[in-house]
Amino acid sequence: MGLASSVSMTLSSIIGAGIFISPKGVLKYAGSAGMSLVVWSLSGLISMIGAMCFIELGTSIPISGSDYSYLLICFGELPAFLYLWAYILIIVPVYNVILCLTFANYIFELVLPNCGVPDGVLPILASLPICLLTYVNCREVHWATRVQGIFTSAKMLTVTAIIVSGIYYLCSGNTQNLDDAFHGTTKNPSFMALSFYHGLYSFAGWSFTNHVVEELKNPTINLPRNIYISLTIVTIIYILANVAYLAVLTPNEILTSKAVAVSFGEKIFGLLFSSVMSLSVVLSTLGTMNCRIYRCSRLFMGAARRPFTNFRRYLLLTLTYLSSTEILFLVNYGQFVSAIFDFLTVVGFLWLRYKEPHLERPIKVSLFFPIAYLLIFAFLLTFALFAGRWEPLMGIAVVSTGIPIYMVAVFWKNKPNFYNKISRKFTSFAQKLLLSVPEEKDE
Repeated sequence: MGLASSVSMTLSSIIGAGIFISPKGVLKYAGSAGMSLVVWSLSGLISMIGAMCFIELGTSIPISGSDYSYLLICFGELPAFLYLWAYILIIVPVYNVILCLTFANYIFELVLPNCGVPDGVLPILASLPICLLTYVNCREVHWATRVQGIFTSAKMLTVTAIIVSGIYYLCSGNTQNLDDAFHGTTKNPSFMALSFYHGLYSFAGWSFTNHVVEELKNPTINLPRNIYISLTIVTIIYILANVAYLAVLTPNEILTSKAVAVSFGEKIFGLLFSSVMSLSVVLSTLGTMNCRIYRCSRLFMGAARRPFTNFRRYLLLTLTYLSSTEILFLVNYGQFVSAIFDFLTVVGFLWLRYKEPHLERPIKVSLFFPIAYLLIFAFLLTFALFAGRWEPLMGIAVVSTGIPIYMVAVFWKNKPNFYNKISRKFTSFAQKLLLSVPEEKDE
């Protein structure tokens, strides 16, 4: 994978449902249009600060797996196991469900504009893209990469259309929505933390190249270039897109809309353009989903060297999470857990600097970046717990269930015969059910 293809895949991994659904969450918790733009700008800056730490880690530890591999090397098996546990049970399925629900909402806006979604139909429709793309990635990964260019083109055209039309609308004198832009800004630090969660969710995916670093040509040069180019482009796009949204739609229209891009297109160009916008967003979500499935397989490869066997497992978990169709809840839930492990990985960065001072580091960044990142995330994690919402507690509880699983399944070495017998039978059953076998190792 060269620089151009890695940038394309990273852009596809980042720019997905976030820019079409997160404006609502950011605005809701920030309280005003002006502060929401500040949150978007700072979210890009925070992501760049974190990415600087991952550039050093990725070039010093050039193996696939990203956070999993870094936690394993820095802290040992238990933190790495808990990350993989959270990634499989929460992060991957929750983020994919958000994409699936965005896909379904925009499909309904395309086929049945301005009509309510029938009860029970949304989860069924939302399950179709994840099933299809999982099959494609299992069957032949080249099929998935061939169509990625189409998805990426649709995504960039959609965002470009939003930006150009919105800026033109604003330059035509329609500035009333941005007058007194900071009126209503929240003074609650917990709400501000949740606003950043929705902003940072939209930047999730910037570590894509760290997950597939073994497949990147000349990672010492291309990894940092990929990060600089991708995050700069995404940050500019997100700020301009949100300026466009806020210029055309009132804050109340954004907060009450189920499909912000469709509401934007309908108000500025009419029903026909909103249908085109719906189709483009559908293709965009498919592209991001495809990238995340691909990235997910490489994490599993780094953890177990058996990526194929895990596709079906996380597919089942994704379908289970479709029982919830509240996107704001899912973002708060998934992003809190993701933030915990981002925090731990950067702590590992500092620990590795202390423990392995002579480790070869092709790129060595200033300590300002990890320290600033940890302080920011300490604020976000702490105040999210005091926001009066139960998603953080739910996330902590689910991650904690991995501790007894690890102690019994991994840490406990001298298991009794009856346990080993049950384990072998369960393993055999799982292999038959999932059509999986252990990896054959070269002699």
